[in-house]
Amino acid sequence: MITDEDKERVRQATDMLQLVGETVELRQKGHDWWGCCPFHHEKSPSFHVNPTTGLWKCFGCGEGGDVFAYVMKRESLSFPDAIRYLADRAGIELSEERGRSRRGPKRARLMDCMAEARDYYELILMRGRGEGPDAARRYLAGRGFGSDVCKRWHLGYAGGHGALVGDLHAKGFTDQEILGDNLATSGRGGIRDRFFDRVMFPICDEQGHPIAFGGRVLTDAKPKYLNTTDTPIFKKGKHLFAFDRAKDAMVSEGTAIVCEGYTDVISMHEAGFTNAVAALGTALTLDHVRMIERFAKRRIICMFDGDAAGQRAAERSLQFVDKTALEFLCVVLPGGQDPAEFLADHGADELRKQLDGARPLVEFVFRKRLEGYDLDVPGQRAKALDDLAGVLAPLKGSLALDEMAQQLAGLTRTDKAEVLRRVNRKASAAASRERAAQEQKRRYQDRSQAREPAREADPFVDYYGPEPFSEGGYPEPEPYGQTGPVEASLSADELRQLSIERELLAMMTTNLDLVRPYGERIGGLNWVDSRDEAMAWAMLATPPGTDPQQLVLAAQAVVPEAGQILASGTLEATSDLPNESKVEFLVDMMDLWTSRQQVRRLKAELSLGRSNGVTDEGRALFEEATKVQKHINELQAKLPKRV
Repeated sequence: MITDEDKERVRQATDMLQLVGETVELRQKGHDWWGCCPFHHEKSPSFHVNPTTGLWKCFGCGEGGDVFAYVMKRESLSFPDAIRYLADRAGIELSEERGRSRRGPKRARLMDCMAEARDYYELILMRGRGEGPDAARRYLAGRGFGSDVCKRWHLGYAGGHGALVGDLHAKGFTDQEILGDNLATSGRGGIRDRFFDRVMFPICDEQGHPIAFGGRVLTDAKPKYLNTTDTPIFKKGKHLFAFDRAKDAMVSEGTAIVCEGYTDVISMHEAGFTNAVAALGTALTLDHVRMIERFAKRRIICMFDGDAAGQRAAERSLQFVDKTALEFLCVVLPGGQDPAEFLADHGADELRKQLDGARPLVEFVFRKRLEGYDLDVPGQRAKALDDLAGVLAPLKGSLALDEMAQQLAGLTRTDKAEVLRRVNRKASAAASRERAAQEQKRRYQDRSQAREPAREADPFVDYYGPEPFSEGGYPEPEPYGQTGPVEASLSADELRQLSIERELLAMMTTNLDLVRPYGERIGGLNWVDSRDEAMAWAMLATPPGTDPQQLVLAAQAVVPEAGQILASGTLEATSDLPNESKVEFLVDMMDLWTSRQQVRRLKAELSLGRSNGVTDEGRALFEEATKVQKHINELQAKLPKRV
């Protein structure tokens, strides 16, 4: 379990500007920093970072919060996983890792074990003797990879037969740690090397630490490529080969090139195409696309093989075109060559021409599928249309579908309405199959539960389900994304006031000592959102001189989603007035709102009491209303006329 102490250690160790600056070009304006939002497409900077408070806010899409909210959004992570991500980045060992020895090896030990395995494989490739290492060196030399390239990429050779396991044991790693990295398999005689007679390609995380391997066989054994399976430190659907090396070039060129193999990527980098990456034995996933778009802001060029597997990969990638602002393009090299072969035969300049001529992915998919049909034959034309409607079915409801349907209609000599009709039919059929599968699964679960003994009602278990999560126990409710539809129930007047009180809260996080003298007035104010009032008093209760990050923590102690709320203020960054004037203006505005509400209440009470004639209570109400109205007049004279 991640503790509050862990969370604060990670927060203190993370430089918000450095973290955001990895993917966003920030420019300073006053004390704050501005850039284009990484979460939606925009041309004018509306993304704001306050390094003093550690909060961020995009005034274009409305997203905002603290460092954990940023990582959750950027990396598509849960709150606990965002803490773990930043802890890994900062080299911090969390308490859950210290206490995990009974359940599995520590993450730090798994990382160390993987690094030792990489060094061992590399050493055997460089210095090993015998047919195995010789064959590995010949294979790599045949791909144009001399010793310098092998060293730069830490390529290696796995001989198998227990050699790696023995080396790791000698260095103090346990069976549990070696198995945890998927470097070995377990059998009757103990554990043994998982990789043997293979050239080894280390796979690294975003920081360049080895976390997995891809092994290319040197014999006729199957499979040709063997990859590390998912482990506590590696998820193949979330990592890309050479991403750590390619991300800077992605930023400078605005483009990512996605290849199919390890040797293709290495050849591309060595030829100067340093923005190339590869998926790891799986199709391109949405997580891969999200990773890429953090760095490449213009386009993704997919370099698929021209065979059936390449066609399937292209079609699977088509489903992401409406989920990113990046343009999806495609290149299929002539002669059925892969990038490494093409570079060896034609050189970098010719490959650059091929990349410059990249076609839209949808065009490649359509034309490749249609190659198998004679569109002059009506029956084949109808069959081709049905075939491609199935390809487009996952895009039902997408804004991109309309344009694709128009293109397909032109290619198949039909009209767009007919294309959309067939797409909808295919999508409905797929949805029906999915519902049937879910219903079958539900019935199976119902039958299984009927055979189980009854248990006492537990609302928490009823919500999360009866199965424990991977690390034991049930997850803590996450503090983000739980703000509730407060704004949806407010009037226009209340929404305006809500923005004012949140501007005041934002000022309090950075200039609380300027707000403290107004404490007595603030005590009598009305707040649109009770959470805002709770945060205000939590911050005012801190001692003078409390730093902004501690103020944010004080607010989060009473309102978990405080980071998102406190990040929403704009006045401090956009107004040139002195901060003292801003604070006074905001307190006056809230006072005016409160006083107007008070007058309305007093007038309503006076109206209700008119039937009783003039009474002492009525006179008191009238005097109070007159006094409050006088205060309103004074505030209005002091504030801008439009208020």
